[in-house]
Amino acid sequence: MKFSAIEKNHLLKAWLAISLAFAIAFGGLRFDFGFIITFIISGITVGFGFLLHEIAHKFVAQKFGCFAEFRADMKMLLFAILISFSGFIFAAPGAVMISGRINDRKNGIISAAGPVTNIVLALFFFNFTLLNNSFLATMGFYGTRINAWLALFNMIPLGNLDGSKVLRWDKKYFALIVVVALIVLFL
Repeated sequence: MKFSAIEKNHLLKAWLAISLAFAIAFGGLRFDFGFIITFIISGITVGFGFLLHEIAHKFVAQKFGCFAEFRADMKMLLFAILISFSGFIFAAPGAVMISGRINDRKNGIISAAGPVTNIVLALFFFNFTLLNNSFLATMGFYGTRINAWLALFNMIPLGNLDGSKVLRWDKKYFALIVVVALIVLFL
């Protein structure tokens, strides 16, 4: 996979903004050690969830011979940070822009890659909830819940979300991803 300097910059900005928004939503903007810990947990759980979700789209698109590059939506990142002060999060940090020859099948597979990645990450983080270390258990709890929610949210079959493209491609895979994400969410 190749990443341009612009793409790296956009990924970093989106990762930091999403991590900050979730840290604020989890505990408010404070200037203390607790906020730093919350930001680190957000960066690892949500930040990696977002980052790997987008990279999965890019990887699969490139495997299909397409050009694929992430672009952040700076207005939506700012909106996510501002709304996080209410304790609520709505984040649409950007998307992988894809060009090349793709049909519904390829588009569905590319789109499924992101939510499937979030499900795998949720299962990975679930293992941390079983540890006797409170920091790691907390990180595991948030990582599991957030990544399962990210998978479910992205599978909403509306507009440009992944779910609409997966559903257009194959209803069985759409249902499978949704059901697995729900099971992981309620582990």
